[in-house]
Amino acid sequence: MTQKKNRPHSRWLEKARTLSEALPYMRRYSKETFVIKYGGHAMGDEDLAQCFARDVVLIKQVGINPVVVHGGGPQIGKMLERLKIKSSFIDGLRVTDRDTVEIVEMVLSGSINKQIVTTINAAGGNAVGLSGKDGNLIRAEKLRRTHRETDSNIEKILDLGFVGEPTLIRPHVLESFEESDIIPVIAPIGLGPKGETYNINADTVAGAIATAVGATRFLLLTDVPGVMDASGNVIPELTVSQTRQLIADGGVNGGMIPKLETCVDAVRGGVDAAVIIDGTIPHALILEIFTDAGIGTLIHAD
Repeated sequence: MTQKKNRPHSRWLEKARTLSEALPYMRRYSKETFVIKYGGHAMGDEDLAQCFARDVVLIKQVGINPVVVHGGGPQIGKMLERLKIKSSFIDGLRVTDRDTVEIVEMVLSGSINKQIVTTINAAGGNAVGLSGKDGNLIRAEKLRRTHRETDSNIEKILDLGFVGEPTLIRPHVLESFEESDIIPVIAPIGLGPKGETYNINADTVAGAIATAVGATRFLLLTDVPGVMDASGNVIPELTVSQTRQLIADGGVNGGMIPKLETCVDAVRGGVDAAVIIDGTIPHALILEIFTDAGIGTLIHAD
């Protein structure tokens, strides 16, 4: 008589349930485009970086088209320190003179971009690094912003140097990757009307690309669990109107405000939904995309 095998371990059963739960989402999102903003501590932690790479490869292999846009503020800061180039911030934005923008481009389009590409390829993917200059992907102009002086309460126009904002995204540059096995990884560098190089906030670039390509999801990886309520619990879902009201009422502050505004702009621009996710959780993308509960705050149209 053949001896019966041991019953499956509970951990294996949980994996089987997860795979079963994921199948409908794989079918639903097949051939759809997901724009993923990658940054924060997830980029600086080797284990999290490998988890992210495996997630992106899996997303591509099940038929979804991932487009990765990355930041790199801490890495830029470290390089400027090594080169003894002083750098300052106004309203959270790095003042970027001509010398600084050369370092910014070197770090973003060079070392960071290629490191992400290499990690994704090592996980079994086929990633290609781009900057906004490649194929005129991101056209930009100088960012215009006002700043209210604390003492005098007078508004002044900020001169942040070569800090830009996207004016045009050329989606056809990315469309060629959709039917291939290539995963584009984009550095947030834009090209000005006179050939200037502009440093652009990565969240802003990712949101603009998501809108331009008609993405189904705009996934913004952060260092927090999501949008929190007054009790410190994650708000799982918000409409655009609720999000705008939350900002107006002071329910969120600091760096979360521009992230939410970027999400709202993307949804209003035609993206089905934007999601703020804690990128410090291993396999955060898989948990958000392929499970019923998700792990972040999803923002959608009213």
